[in-house]
Amino acid sequence: MNEDTFWQLIEDCRPTEPDPDAELLADTLAERLAQCPLSLVIGFAEQLSWALFRLDRKEYGHDLGGDAFLYTRAAVVAAGRTVFDSVLEDPAAFAPYATDLIWAEPLLYTPDRAYKRITGKEWDRDTRYSYESCSNIEGWADHPRFMAGQGR
Repeated sequence: MNEDTFWQLIEDCRPTEPDPDAELLADTLAERLAQCPLSLVIGFAEQLSWALFRLDRKEYGHDLGGDAFLYTRAAVVAAGRTVFDSVLEDPAAFAPYATDLIWAEPLLYTPDRAYKRITGKEWDRDTRYSYESCSNIEGWADHPRFMAGQGR
């Protein structure tokens, strides 16, 4: 799955009514992906991890803890490509998500749910990029925690 297909799928599955925690989005995405070949589910997981990894930077999450920062980054992805691109371009656009604690945790489990529906098995997923907070070492390179040699 390429990046354009990923974002189009997010857009196509976003509900028209308010979805504060992205539960409806996650359900619709999982349902749609479960009807696709397994390769598309894997591609979705890779693109989701890549998007979350790109938002894993000190300028976005210096005031948020690990899970809060992860779920907030997921909310930016759930908001769609336009919001995602605006946040990448201007870190200040991330502030409303962090300040209001807008989370989209269910989005993280979407590929796993689709995988299970297709295969009947749990997925021990391992994507090229980790979406866990502070995994993007380059994005945190001059953060005091890393400069002191403490690592992740």
